[in-house]
Amino acid sequence: MPSVVPASIADCVLDTDSHQNAPAIVIRPDEVQRVLSTLKRDAGYDHCACVTAQEYADRFETIYHLRTYADPTDELSVVVPTTQTDPTSESASPVYDTARWHEREAYDLLGVEFDDHPNLERLLLPETWQGHPLRENYDQDRQQIVTLREHANPLAEDHRRSNPAGDSDTMFLNIGPHHPATHGVLHLEVVLDGEQVLDVEPDIGYIHRCEEQMCQQGTYRHQIMPYPDRWDWSGAGLCNEWAYARTAEDLADIDVPEYAQVIRTMSAELSRMLGHLLAAGTYALDIVGDFTAMFMWSIRERERVQDVLEELTGQRLMFNYFRLGGVAWDLPSPREDFFELVRDVMDGIPKAIEEYHALLTNNEVMQLRTIDTGVLDPDVAKSYGCTGPVARGSGIDYDLRRDDPYGYYDHLDWDVVTEDGGDNFARVLVRLRELEQSAKIVEQCVDLLEEWPDDERVVQTNVPRTIKPERDAEIYRAVESAKGELGIYVRSDGTDTPARFKIRGPSFSNLQALPEMAEGGYLADLVATLGSLDPIMGDVDR
Repeated sequence: MPSVVPASIADCVLDTDSHQNAPAIVIRPDEVQRVLSTLKRDAGYDHCACVTAQEYADRFETIYHLRTYADPTDELSVVVPTTQTDPTSESASPVYDTARWHEREAYDLLGVEFDDHPNLERLLLPETWQGHPLRENYDQDRQQIVTLREHANPLAEDHRRSNPAGDSDTMFLNIGPHHPATHGVLHLEVVLDGEQVLDVEPDIGYIHRCEEQMCQQGTYRHQIMPYPDRWDWSGAGLCNEWAYARTAEDLADIDVPEYAQVIRTMSAELSRMLGHLLAAGTYALDIVGDFTAMFMWSIRERERVQDVLEELTGQRLMFNYFRLGGVAWDLPSPREDFFELVRDVMDGIPKAIEEYHALLTNNEVMQLRTIDTGVLDPDVAKSYGCTGPVARGSGIDYDLRRDDPYGYYDHLDWDVVTEDGGDNFARVLVRLRELEQSAKIVEQCVDLLEEWPDDERVVQTNVPRTIKPERDAEIYRAVESAKGELGIYVRSDGTDTPARFKIRGPSFSNLQALPEMAEGGYLADLVATLGSLDPIMGDVDR
């Protein structure tokens, strides 16, 4: 048994296993809460990064991927097997709030049920949907009837309250799914008392595109890599490509040349800048209604960064530049012109950031709408599995680029940005400060690439044409995308396609924390809070 497992729960452990990223314990399905609460309290596993459900020929299985915020390389997989005839286990939601949505997704797509779950309903599909799409026996040709029915106020009539001005009723309000403030196809079910938010429930699934299933049908070597760009259309696609590359390379024991690691690091930070620049500009639209200045100026810098990435990858958004074992090709020629272009763009970032602060963070209206609104306590953020700028805006010093090093990050001089406010304003500050750090990383990469010896410029290692990892090999790997921890779990079946491909989108967990931040505030604060999370719905729904 792994040494990190306390002796007090030894009687709950049925077996042990070894995933390629972490040791694993197999536990009884009726002891999930006891095991997880003990691991959280006594072993420090305060981060439930991901929950993966899957079907085998003889059982269903749920895997809780546990980490610690202090050290994400300290990992443990908790495997909960259930029978085919009764796929039921205890819910982890009383221990980790983030498990609420993860378990609902497992119930929705696989039919695994969780006792004591506070709201075990479908998450991505309509409630009237028949069958569970990830099951082996799912009938894809079965006709579905999706009924239209009135939305009911989840707060009953007895919540009607009296005040000196007379009776005040709660009002149910639909925001979205097609609304500029919802950042895409997101539906918010909101209950108001006047302008105060009493209850809010994000309703997702409107842009579910079966990305996991498509990856399960693609080959490791060639057919999966184009998909990650489409999970996050804010421009952070190269970070997503790296998440898959890191997972598959570790699974198949593929090395990456040092030169290619530097190119990956540079391009991923340029991609991160695309995401943060778009977040800053659209937030100005949400909060201040500033289209002519802040939005246009952030798009100005974003277009310049896109020019650099277009020179490097040939694309402005869906890059498809990473390859297993490296990158698709070397820097464009003449190299001197490319380096001059990159330096010119990066040299303009500090001045642009000063302009953004003058227009946005120093704006009195912006400050009134964001300071002390949408407050996310650090302990609550950890319970919901929040990562990225959302977590760092609550003072959580967690960044996989430093804490679980990959690429060339551990060779460069840069800082992890945190703010202690925990409010909407703090999250904006984190993204603006991270733009400066990304520019700093890119400049160091350019210096390295410029001096790299010609005979050592290897962009891709020799990778077999067909990759077939060992049967039943399992791995969970993650990178720091623009939104936070983007993780991928893969289980192999001995063929050249995955048996299970699970995407842990950072926006999924971040968005789940919205009710904790918005309830008790005002409707205008709800819009500000949602925008500060910077959710990308392709990253949520997948």
